[in-house]
Amino acid sequence: MTLDLGPQTRILARLAEAVGDGQLADPTPCPDLAVRNLLGHLLGLTIAFRDAARKDFGPTTNTGPGATVPDIAPGWREELPKVLDELAEAWRDPSAWTGMTRAGGVDLPGEVAGAVAIDELVVHGWDLARATGLPYKPDPAALQVCHDFLLAAAEDDDRGDGIFGPVVPVPDDAPLLDRAVGLSGRDPEWRRS
Repeated sequence: MTLDLGPQTRILARLAEAVGDGQLADPTPCPDLAVRNLLGHLLGLTIAFRDAARKDFGPTTNTGPGATVPDIAPGWREELPKVLDELAEAWRDPSAWTGMTRAGGVDLPGEVAGAVAIDELVVHGWDLARATGLPYKPDPAALQVCHDFLLAAAEDDDRGDGIFGPVVPVPDDAPLLDRAVGLSGRDPEWRRS
């Protein structure tokens, strides 16, 4: 499997650009993360999965996602779209999807790392949109990959609550995004207060 991440990274970049400075402290569907922390997480994971695609191992690929509470720094508005473009470009190289790589301190096949990257972009795009009240329509191809990845993870007997949390039941006829969000352990009905 290969997929152009560019459509989804552009959607995410536009979402982040629309976030107002006054929204940075607002809560998100991610427990204990404000919008600023979610944006910091997006920045960090984008760099990590860019480097995973390049098989450029080091601190960015060796550090687990829960090591610190992520945050943004001055210049994040310029940096995030730049690294999102770099992420999409790195995964356009067919070799990114082959062999072994590392992300979050975990060794995994390139194809799996690509699916995880897509999942992160789609689900955290939803998180950001919900937290800020912005409209969100993910790239359909990326959404399908995300859903299929999360469905396989949900059917894995070893899943536990792990990084996703317990599946939130969603009707079978719900929109695909709602079903993916539920599989990720989030409530599709979450609204900012």
